[in-house]
Amino acid sequence: MKLLIAALTLLFVGNAAAAEPASAKTDATQHRYMVERTFPAGALAGLDMATKEKINATNAKFNVKWEMSYANSDKTKTYCVYDAPNESAVREAAKANGISVDSVMEVPVTLNSNAADATLAH
Repeated sequence: MKLLIAALTLLFVGNAAAAEPASAKTDATQHRYMVERTFPAGALAGLDMATKEKINATNAKFNVKWEMSYANSDKTKTYCVYDAPNESAVREAAKANGISVDSVMEVPVTLNSNAADATLAH
């Protein structure tokens, strides 16, 4: 999965809350999650700023923050990074947004090519 994620192209970076870097988080109850999703061909074509803002507003009701997403070349699989209090909150926010979830995996360690050590996400 590491190779797959590394090979994915960045789909969206500019979500409405992207101004705050992940390192600026202060809520120790938040955890980092990777969410895998499958979409029908063409389903992501209409993902505009208004849709992103609506998703972010719904996520906020569950204390979930969408950080970024990666997609395969035909945009039928996405790998989305979220900060949330727990896996249940991630799944509930997705359900409220009407977005599928194939799998959710907590990723508590951040590996950075510029850092000497791996660090805990929180």
